Amino acid sequence: MSVPDPKRTFGSEGRCHAKWPSDPIPLTSNPCCNDRCGWRFGEAMRRRDFIKVIAGSATSLSFAAHAQQQTQMRRVGVLESAGIETDQQAGVAVFKEALRQLGWIDGHSVRVEVRWGGADPAKARKNAEELVALQSDVILATGQLGLQTLLQTTRSVPIVFNSVADPVGSGLINSLARPGGNATGFILFDYALTAKWVELLKQIAPNVTRLAVLRDPELTAGIGQFAVIEYVAPSIGLEVSAINMRDAREIEQDITRFASSPNGGLILTGSALALAHKDLIIGLAAQHKLPAVYHRRYFVTDGGLMSYGPDVDEQFRGAARYVDRILKGEKPADLPVQAPTKYELVINRKTAQALGLTIPSSLLATADDIIE
Repeated sequence: MSVPDPKRTFGSEGRCHAKWPSDPIPLTSNPCCNDRCGWRFGEAMRRRDFIKVIAGSATSLSFAAHAQQQTQMRRVGVLESAGIETDQQAGVAVFKEALRQLGWIDGHSVRVEVRWGGADPAKARKNAEELVALQSDVILATGQLGLQTLLQTTRSVPIVFNSVADPVGSGLINSLARPGGNATGFILFDYALTAKWVELLKQIAPNVTRLAVLRDPELTAGIGQFAVIEYVAPSIGLEVSAINMRDAREIEQDITRFASSPNGGLILTGSALALAHKDLIIGLAAQHKLPAVYHRRYFVTDGGLMSYGPDVDEQFRGAARYVDRILKGEKPADLPVQAPTKYELVINRKTAQALGLTIPSSLLATADDIIE
């Protein structure tokens, strides 16, 4: 006779009465017991399978949530000091392409929000506040107006700048090697380049004896560029005066007045206002037969005589590399501000001919591009 199972008792009709229905019960020789215990055994198995499914689903959801966090779209702001009609639009396209090559695809892994200042301080401030409110992970500021406005708006959001002439002298960063704070980037040029503009103007137009320097008087860089030109010009026989760029009417009046005397020439210093009034200044220079030197290619391709300055597209590529490093965890304070390593000389031959100028062979030999 087999030993009774202490977990079960059998009634007078030989039915199985399990004290714990959830326990798996071995089959017996009693058909009734086998049926009932088998049903309970299956029920227990289904219960455990259900629990496993729930647990597995929870684990899958946890992994999915983690993956979503890992692939969360980042946000990059762009604050342009100038207007959308300038060459900065092409620069933004270069910036986005450089980000794409680094794995940051606009609309997929990153969203790039672009705002245009139009050389208007009020508009620049509104745009800066908007980009900060959008919780941008990092913001690119092009030009001193954009950088200055952003730093007045936030001291926590990382900023990468480009096309800024003198961020140290303007008090926007501590130094080029150790910028400190939340901003770093790429300067447009150093002041030594400004002296080169004077030399180039005298080379292409040796009869020039009077020089008007167009500047933004509100920018430290504008004042600094004028100071260098004022210091260098007398040594090569040039008398210097300043034309402050505030609005189109004032610019037109001052250039017209300057052109009323002979042997004049122009130098346009770098600023958002210079970009905003590009067509006006190029047109007035042509109208009054004034040879002029500009700080970037953009002016020469649109009819200006000559430019000497950095490759602006490379400034945007460099900014994209810094944005990439910041998105991956580095801090602006640890990234040194960089200066251009190459400057390009561009000359418009057609404009030179219209002004009655012969381009010296020395300039033709050293020019990076001659616009026909």
